Amino acid sequence: MIALVGTIACSTFIFVIFRIFERFNIGTFQAIVANYFTAFLCGVLVHVNKVRTDSFNHLEWLPFVALSAILFITLFIMMAISAQKNGIAATSVAVKMSMAVSMLGMIFIYNEAVSSPKLVGIFCALIGVFLIASSGSKSNKNNAAYMLIVLFIGSGLLDLNLNYAQNHVLSHISSSIFTAYGFAAAGTIGVIFHIIQSFRGKAQTVKAKNLLAGFLLGIPNYYSIYFLLESYQSLTWQDSSILAVVNVSVVLLSVIIGFIVFKEALSKRKIIGILAALIAIFLLYFSS
Repeated sequence: MIALVGTIACSTFIFVIFRIFERFNIGTFQAIVANYFTAFLCGVLVHVNKVRTDSFNHLEWLPFVALSAILFITLFIMMAISAQKNGIAATSVAVKMSMAVSMLGMIFIYNEAVSSPKLVGIFCALIGVFLIASSGSKSNKNNAAYMLIVLFIGSGLLDLNLNYAQNHVLSHISSSIFTAYGFAAAGTIGVIFHIIQSFRGKAQTVKAKNLLAGFLLGIPNYYSIYFLLESYQSLTWQDSSILAVVNVSVVLLSVIIGFIVFKEALSKRKIIGILAALIAIFLLYFSS
């Protein structure tokens, strides 16, 4: 249960940090790249006793690290761009409703039982997340809809990839080190992209405040993934239920923090969404 609370708290804190980025005019790309190297160091330094040299003799985990790295940095950058073009509300819907993709994948791959409470819980979760996110501003009429589709599918594939790796390919490498390698690879991809942009004369000057912001982002980013993998391993719930509870809980906390800290309004639609999300957590918990 500690791991479940940890992944919810860290995932929520990431949204808070992104909100603060706007106020301090932080360069998102540089911060994201720096964040991945920070996350890598968190994994290696804090869990150095879990580094196993024999893991490089059994590289069945390597393709999953590569896929995770590509999805990590691509989705993070696209999330930032989509928030500007589509708005935060629409982007949040795409990311959080992606649990439908990963849930369906888990039910299909693992042949999980689908009870009536679970189906109703999944439905309430989707409705709740949609109502909460869609209650925001609709001032941007020219949405880049393809980004929302990519975020929806990509985020679901990332969750499914991490879950499958945890259950099937991490026999010679711990989940903490697996996650750290994925972050290191994501950061490396970012550095290569920056070098290419430098040769093209399009790279922005590296600023210390962006690197510092990336450092602050990297710590909760690492542990949001690490605790999620630990939840899959330590809890007796079905994996799809864990994912639903995490995603819905993050939305609920984000709404509460937005209301208290950032003085965001609570509309009727958002309140109904919160109630639907609470019902979803209740149903998914007892259906596990």
